[in-house]
Amino acid sequence: MHSTIVIGDLTELQIAEAVALVDTLQNWTVLDKIIIPTKNPNKKFVFGKGNFQVLTEKIKKMPQLTAVFLNVERISSLTKKELEDAWGVKVLDRYTVVLHIFRCNARTKEAKLQVALAEIPLLRSNLKNEVSQRDQQRGGSRYIMGSGETFLETQNRVLKERELKIRNALQKLRRKRGLLRTQRRKCEFPMVSVMGYTNCGKTTLIKALTGEAGLQPRDQLFATLDITAHGGYLPSHMAVIYVDTIGFLTDLPHNLVESFSATLEEVAYSDLIVHVRDITHPETNLQKATVLSVLRNLNLPSHLLDSMVEVHNKVDLIERYEPTEENALAISALHGHGLEELKQEIEKKILTATGKKILTVDINLEGPQLSWLHKEATVQEVEVEPEDGTARVKVIISSSAFGRYKNLFPNSKICMS
Repeated sequence: MHSTIVIGDLTELQIAEAVALVDTLQNWTVLDKIIIPTKNPNKKFVFGKGNFQVLTEKIKKMPQLTAVFLNVERISSLTKKELEDAWGVKVLDRYTVVLHIFRCNARTKEAKLQVALAEIPLLRSNLKNEVSQRDQQRGGSRYIMGSGETFLETQNRVLKERELKIRNALQKLRRKRGLLRTQRRKCEFPMVSVMGYTNCGKTTLIKALTGEAGLQPRDQLFATLDITAHGGYLPSHMAVIYVDTIGFLTDLPHNLVESFSATLEEVAYSDLIVHVRDITHPETNLQKATVLSVLRNLNLPSHLLDSMVEVHNKVDLIERYEPTEENALAISALHGHGLEELKQEIEKKILTATGKKILTVDINLEGPQLSWLHKEATVQEVEVEPEDGTARVKVIISSSAFGRYKNLFPNSKICMS
């Protein structure tokens, strides 16, 4: 069991998010939270002399305390050592806590590799600290067993080799996913990436849109670390793939975002992005800005950002909620409110993005057209004319399949919807 206090100079809401990060970890408890000014975290002393003294006295009066969470992105190894020596407990920064959550939630081989890659900068930092302590104890660096390498050089080489091995393994998985993506493209399934701030309800929404009983949303930060794909249907019966992605966080350490680029790059191949917002959160506008900032940094195609569907989730918790943003859709993923309107909007944007057409074609029931259309397109309606053995068939069809249909059945009567 671990007990910690959370320290930061941010707003009450951002401190609350820091507390939520700790609460995500099993067997961790927050004993107290303190808002106090911090200086540059890269400097040796993060706090002013007076504040440092106040904190030290408070920490010394808490014998059950096992760690202090300093809510800054990274602290230098020197600062970490100074604080741990002064307080007698472990000192964690945002990077360390988020990385630990990632480690606990990593399920697939790819997620575990990406976490291992994100750990490398931390291991390098710890190594410098360890070497510094060794040098102080021994009075200078030592060569290892006549190898001509110092301890620091040996360990750095081992870390570099480990990093290269992880990057190569991730590259293989990336190529494998590229092949799967090509197969999906051949099947012409449109892909919708569902994105948003962590714990905004992405997985709950996908479960509601697909009816997939196996999806179990969890009310915690970073419950989803892997890209997972889930099949669903739009109002026209067109099959679509919804992709659940990793959530975002304000000031998410840059190295962590970089480590998960292999996961996030899948978004660039989507036909549409659905941005889910927890509209009940007091910092919902800041969360929106965070998500949009990360998306812009992913260098996504401009049409993906321009066509994005914004969804305001959890409206069941706000009485008579109306979105102020133009074109935003109000929904409750949990209770199903607004989902039909959302599906219609997704369908409209997908048809535009993929160049699919909705057509009505007249066919002869004795010919092969109907079975061909069932195989190559999405058949919506079949209106049979029994007197003359024909039918009017309403379909959604891609441009390439439409071209093949016209070549195979040049005499077929076609009406654009």
